[in-house]
Amino acid sequence: MMRQLTRRSLGLALGIALLGRTVAAEPIAIRAQPFAALAIYPQLTAPATVVSDNDSRLSAEVSARIIDIPVQVGDRVEEGALLLRLERQDLALQLTRAQAAQAALAARVDLARYELNRARSLSSKEVISEQTLKQREADLATLLAEHQGQQAATAQAQRALDKTELRAPFAAIVTERLGQTGELANPGTPLLRLVDAAHMEVSVQLQAAQAATLDSIKPQGLRFVSGDQSYPVQLRVITPAMDSRSRTREARLRFTGPSALPGSAGQLHWRQPAASLPAELISQRQGKLGVFTVQGQQARFVALPQAEVGRPVIARLTPETLVITDGRFRLRDGDAVRVK
Repeated sequence: MMRQLTRRSLGLALGIALLGRTVAAEPIAIRAQPFAALAIYPQLTAPATVVSDNDSRLSAEVSARIIDIPVQVGDRVEEGALLLRLERQDLALQLTRAQAAQAALAARVDLARYELNRARSLSSKEVISEQTLKQREADLATLLAEHQGQQAATAQAQRALDKTELRAPFAAIVTERLGQTGELANPGTPLLRLVDAAHMEVSVQLQAAQAATLDSIKPQGLRFVSGDQSYPVQLRVITPAMDSRSRTREARLRFTGPSALPGSAGQLHWRQPAASLPAELISQRQGKLGVFTVQGQQARFVALPQAEVGRPVIARLTPETLVITDGRFRLRDGDAVRVK
């Protein structure tokens, strides 16, 4: 009797085990599509601002009173246009004194040269000593050095006088008047602010992942959008340094057609060049984000290190790779699957 019970128990246990194995081996029904059919190319954006290559504050270089500012805020000026005039009488007098001193030295040089030539003639006849000849040569050399120094002083006085007229260093827009007529300007005193409207760029702060995608975009894929206006731009450079506070890198882009106004704020738009998976296909297993694919008759979890919850992610998959779209929530890596 006991032997029969034992045999029945063993048979029952074996049957249960075989039934469990059969159940465990039953493939999970899923749906899958090729990666090429699921891939998307997201539109990316980043805040951007139009900046000028030259946003300059022009300052006084001499001490003088402001007597005229013939430009107003908003004026467009050409290179070399007169922007501001300082009182010049004192500097003109300094130039006159320098020119007079130079003329006096020139006369003394002529006299010293005459005396040297005469001394050489007399020395050849042994009428004067060699020491006297050397003295004449030294006198002329000293006067020539003084004359050269005075020439530099005269040129410096002329430059100071020229600096009483402030002229535009480039074609620009006057954006600010910092000095007023009648004020005393000293060297370094800001007087006017100019923005170069001919050389505009778009400045963008990019996260590391954005910088990587932007660097591979074709020029026609980039646009600066401000309000209802869109401007084609071309990447000039992504700075090789990262801002330590914002952890971003700056990109500079040039307008390939009409440019936006300096200071305009907007967004840079571009399309990601690499194929990405939609965010809803991303799964999490053992703390990692990735996607389930079909390999043979099994589900394989492919980790995607750059994936973020709720965002599309670039996936380095072949176009024909089958990506599981339905039935993935209860899958584990290695589960047997059956594609519906």
